[in-house]
Amino acid sequence: MSQKADIGSKRLISLSPNRWVQWLTDTSNTQVTEILDSEFQWISRESDVLIRAHSPDDGEFLILNELQLRYNNTLPRRMLAYSALAIEKYNLPVYPVLINILPPSQNPNIPNQYSASFKGLQTRQDYRVINLWEIEASLVFEQSLLTLIPFVPILQGGSNETTVREAVRVLRTDSQLSELENLLAFFATFVLETEVVQQIMRWDMAVLMESPWYRQIVEESEKRGEVRGEARGEARGRQIGLREGLLSAIELGLEFKFGEEGLALMPEIRAIDDAEVLQRLRDNLKTVDSPSAFRRIYRNE
Repeated sequence: MSQKADIGSKRLISLSPNRWVQWLTDTSNTQVTEILDSEFQWISRESDVLIRAHSPDDGEFLILNELQLRYNNTLPRRMLAYSALAIEKYNLPVYPVLINILPPSQNPNIPNQYSASFKGLQTRQDYRVINLWEIEASLVFEQSLLTLIPFVPILQGGSNETTVREAVRVLRTDSQLSELENLLAFFATFVLETEVVQQIMRWDMAVLMESPWYRQIVEESEKRGEVRGEARGEARGRQIGLREGLLSAIELGLEFKFGEEGLALMPEIRAIDDAEVLQRLRDNLKTVDSPSAFRRIYRNE
C-alpha cells in the first residue's frame, strides 16, 4: 500500500525555510524563527504558510505565503484579509507574498495590490507577486531553493530532460524528499513524454492523489462541472482516479499551451473512456502545435 504523501505548501517551505524567505525578501540575512499555525478563527480557509522571521534591518516580522495553482480574481481581497488578520493576531508587520504556479488562461496582468474606495475612504493592501513560469529553473539549483524543485519542469528553461534529471538527482540526495518525486513527475508530464518520465523517476499515481496539489486540480475541474461520479470499490476507484488525473493533466496542458481555444476541446476529450487513449493525448501535448492538430489525434484523422 502506498504511503500517504505530505507535499503541501507547509512541507515544501519547511525543506529549506531560510533560503526560501531570503529569496522572497531579496535579503541575505533574514532568518526564520517559527513557522506558525496560520488558521484564523474568523474565516473558513487557512492561508498556506505564515512565517515569523527576523532580520537585523527589519527586526521581527511575518511573511504570509499564499501558494496558488492558478490566479483567480478573489486573491487580492484574500491577501487583504489574511494580512489584516495576521497583524491583529500577532501585532507584527506583515510581508505578504502571492506565488502563482501556472499562468492564467485569461487576463495575464496579475495585480500586486488590493484597492477600494467607499465614501471617500481608501483601502489598500500591497503584496508581492511571484509567477513561477517567469522564474529561471537554473536559479532553483544555484540558490538551493528546495521548495521549488518539484516545479522545475514548468519554470523557464526547465522543460528538458537534462534539467528534470538534475531535479530528480537533488531530490534523491535526501531520503526525506522522496515523496516530492511524484509531484515533480506530475509536472514533468506536461513537457516530457510519459515513457521518459517513467525512465528517469518513480511514478506512483496513488501517492500523488494524496497530495493537496492533485486534490486542488480535481476540485477546480469539479467546479467547472467536468469531473463526474465517485469510485465504486478500490479497483474502480484507482481506475477513476487515473482517468481524472489524465484528464486534469490534459486540461492544464491545453490551457497552459493554447488558452481558451485549447480548453474548448475538453468536452470532447471527457467523452473518451479509454485511459490509454487519454495517456497518448497527454503525451502528444508536448509536440502538438495547434488545437486543431490535437483534435485530429483523438479523432484519428
